Amino acid sequence: MASWFKALAYGAGGIAVVGMAALVALQEKLVYVPVLPGVARAYTVTPARFRLTYEDVWLRASDGVRLHSWFIKHSPNHRGPTILFFQENAGNIAHRLEFVRLMMQKLECNVFMLSYRGYGESDGSPSQHGITNDAQAALDHLVKRDDIDTSRIIVFGRSLGGAVGTVLAKNNPDKVAALILENTFTSILDMAGIMLPFLRWFIGGSSAKGPKILNFVVRSPWNTIDIIDKVKQPILFLSGLQDELVPPVHMRLLYEKAIERNKDCLFVEFPNGMHMDTWFTGGDRYWRTINIFLQRFAPDDN
Repeated sequence: MASWFKALAYGAGGIAVVGMAALVALQEKLVYVPVLPGVARAYTVTPARFRLTYEDVWLRASDGVRLHSWFIKHSPNHRGPTILFFQENAGNIAHRLEFVRLMMQKLECNVFMLSYRGYGESDGSPSQHGITNDAQAALDHLVKRDDIDTSRIIVFGRSLGGAVGTVLAKNNPDKVAALILENTFTSILDMAGIMLPFLRWFIGGSSAKGPKILNFVVRSPWNTIDIIDKVKQPILFLSGLQDELVPPVHMRLLYEKAIERNKDCLFVEFPNGMHMDTWFTGGDRYWRTINIFLQRFAPDDN
């Protein structure tokens, strides 16, 4: 019996060592994917392809990294809300232009699209600390513009972008009017246990079981579940129930944590929504849900 326990202990230790090596070597490639396989890093299209009026905006993050963004104006004399959109982890902002075109049409809004550091034409390499700075630079730019209604800045994040947006909204309660999250994970720690199942006992978020001895090697934990209840602004949760990447239960857990302290939370499920296409499969109901949320929490008071 003693030898069996010893073998088990050695086996667990071996898994932990292998898991630690894999996490140290591969984690940035798993969390951040600026370039899709077989696709150049450069933008394949610009908003002009979609007949959108846009402005190239160059920013400096607080640590000096040069960032590229697109500010897409709905129309010259239409102010409306402004959506600060944070994308998923893979590809660049050009790959989201069809979604943004439809967003502008359905919501009659302006859209600001930020290229995280290391993505698109932005300099640097992605990290949680760095991207947090990038998001703040984008928001600081928007609040200084005189051609938008700065009281109606809405942060919209999908997947990784939801983690980015949650941090930004928490840190800027007076600058962000509301937060929209779509198919966002509870934490990268929880996602690591899903993507690498053999590590599930050794890594996980605050609610996970097990010793979680590998958590300390994760450089971008994005613990959204630990800060979502600190967001004071209204939050709309959009959950695709066929999400093949982030288990839909993650969105439910985020909502349940948030609503404990924030009653201005709305959770909406889309039965056919997958990770990247909930906005498409959700159809008119998807856009109507967002419109109602914006009319309630970011109305035009003029």
